[in-house]
Amino acid sequence: MKARGRWAETQLNYTFNDTSLLDLALTHRSASKANNERLEYLGDAFLNFAIARRLFDLRRDDTEGDLSRARAALVKESTLAAIGQRLGVDSQLTLGPGEVRTGGSQRAAILADAVEALVGAVLLDGGTAAAEAVVDLMFAEQLRSLPDAATLKDPKTRLQEWLQGRGLPLPSYAVTAVQGRDHEQTFVVECEVREKSARSTGQGRSRRAAEQDAAAAMLVALAGERPRD
Repeated sequence: MKARGRWAETQLNYTFNDTSLLDLALTHRSASKANNERLEYLGDAFLNFAIARRLFDLRRDDTEGDLSRARAALVKESTLAAIGQRLGVDSQLTLGPGEVRTGGSQRAAILADAVEALVGAVLLDGGTAAAEAVVDLMFAEQLRSLPDAATLKDPKTRLQEWLQGRGLPLPSYAVTAVQGRDHEQTFVVECEVREKSARSTGQGRSRRAAEQDAAAAMLVALAGERPRD
């Protein structure tokens, strides 16, 4: 049995009938035109469904909005990358020379994409029941430790509610810089609460992510929230 097949049995508790699907799921686009992007697409769609179903069963008092926030907290790059690290996905990846030189196996985006591709590969190889079992194994710890609905609200929502609760207007957000190359840009955003003479700065791979980061910093400054990961 190939080393990857043994790895999948150990870490995913799944034996592939077609090991070419496993190989494809772990092949980054930098290494080959035959890569994991299509499997990532399929895995992402199934993962959102599977997690939504688990949350629907587990969190019976949550509203639709609460459930959506809980799913977003689980099916996001940082969570998927952490799962990939825990499972040792980084050691199984096939990367192009450039990504190997720059430590691509540790990049959150590459790890997250590979985790989604693995779900897609299991779905094609073994069907929905097998894929659901793998998702349950991957996310067992995250589902157990998921915070309550109020804690899961994103920083912009929490800041808005904090300000409105004190009769203050909403904050303003402005992009102050865009750094890096087109496909690796970092946005810098300033959040201002004029009535409090307060400003904060955030960064992210998108404008939205940078706004959330700036809002989180503002909550630390105004509301005394502890910084979050």
